[in-house]
This record gives sequence, structure tokens and C-alpha cells, in this order.
Amino acid sequence: QVQLVESGRGLMQFGGSLRLSCAASGRSFSVVRMGWYRQVPGKQRELVATITNRDRTEYGDAVQGRATITRDSAHDKITVVLDLTGLTPEDTAVYCCNAEDFLTKFWGQGTQVTVTS
Repeated sequence: QVQLVESGRGLMQFGGSLRLSCAASGRSFSVVRMGWYRQVPGKQRELVATITNRDRTEYGDAVQGRATITRDSAHDKITVVLDLTGLTPEDTAVYCCNAEDFLTKFWGQGTQVTVTS
């Protein structure tokens, strides 16, 4: 099993920047990719950003050019950090951390991010 712990502020202002962190522990040595997805009620979950264990990144269309994801692994723990700039109310969503090994996807508890204008 992989345990995910998310951290970061939830209430942001228009034009501001967001930083979310996610720490994976447990069987973190088996994780091949981690990242963030977000979901708004009534809409499908969408990709924000992912990073592989070889530091290959992928970004969702809505955050291209505004998001940066980085990864650090030490002491049997992997931490990924998402930085998102130029926030607008359209970035309001529940952001969920995700970790994948070859068989399973693991999810964090979700962080509500609200951007006020």
C-alpha cells in the first residue's frame, strides 16, 4: 500500500499562486508516477500535472504554461510539489494527489481549492 498525505492552502486570490504538496510513503519504492488531478462537481476529473520516476512531466491543457510539478525522493518517501500561477476562479476545484504503481492507483484525501475574484 501507498499512503498519500496532501498539504497546501485552500483559499486563494485571483491572480495568485498555489502550491500543493503530496508525500507518498509505504511502498513508495513501487511508485512509477505521481501527480495531481482536479474535479468540479458535475464535471469529469481532469489532469493537472503528473511526473514519472524518471522526471517525465505531463500537464493538462487548462494549466499549460502556468503549472510546474517537481519530485523529490528521500528516505523512502516521495514528495511531489505542484506550483500553479495565474489563478482564476476556473481553477476552483478539489485537487487530488495520485500515485501509481504498475497495478494500482492510489488517491489522496483531496484538497478543496477556491479562487476568489
